Amino acid sequence: MPALTAREVCQVLREVAFGRRMMVRACAQTWSEVYAGMFVVEVEGWSITIFNDCGELDYCEGCRCPDGRLWSFDSGDRFGTDPIALLSTWEHQTIERMLHKL
Repeated sequence: MPALTAREVCQVLREVAFGRRMMVRACAQTWSEVYAGMFVVEVEGWSITIFNDCGELDYCEGCRCPDGRLWSFDSGDRFGTDPIALLSTWEHQTIERMLHKL
């Protein structure tokens, strides 16, 4: 089975931004309560862990898709390989606003 890619994870987040998929909080604390740390969301079977940096959407730490494939952040990866970095400015801002409401 091929590895899960940052582009696949990014596409799921894009679909959330455009309202094609639903994102729900999968952790006990709200986005504001976490403030700085890992925040887990679920998107129709996808588990996505993102880093909340003082209330701002920073990067994707990891993801597990419904078929069990995994993607995880590696600080040695070149720029643009993080799913969050692949989002447009509008998509990034939209996802961040949605996270504040979860």
